[in-house]
Amino acid sequence: MTADVHSNHERPTLSPPEVVAKFVSIKATDDWAKGGVTILTQAVAVKETGPKETVSRFGEIYAFSPTFLAIQREKPTVIRIWNLQPDDEHDFALYGPKGETLLYVKVPPLKELDYVMTFHQEGVFEFKCLMHQPMMSGQILVTPTGKQP
Repeated sequence: MTADVHSNHERPTLSPPEVVAKFVSIKATDDWAKGGVTILTQAVAVKETGPKETVSRFGEIYAFSPTFLAIQREKPTVIRIWNLQPDDEHDFALYGPKGETLLYVKVPPLKELDYVMTFHQEGVFEFKCLMHQPMMSGQILVTPTGKQP
């Protein structure tokens, strides 16, 4: 497991290496040229744009987009976490199949963070913004090498 973080990245919090390494290798990267998957933050209902009734009843509501990714086991994949809000911070937490915290990082306003993730086990991995629960969450399905759902 690599916790190599470049200067333009927020310092992530990782579980103990022996826990994380069973499930995923994570390395910060500045190399978006290879492409990858972007997970955007999305304002659903906020005080600036409303709808006012929704915001007054439930508070501000955000979501990730997409909320579901399918990734092949052992295939290095660049995952970009991009906060599109100019005045709201988010965070990104990645959990193992039994709820183990594999990664936690704050995502400041208008910031992009890129990580190469190589999953070593098949299964469902949840990701969440802990600041905006329960709506801001999603899943990564890790499939056998060579197979996509």
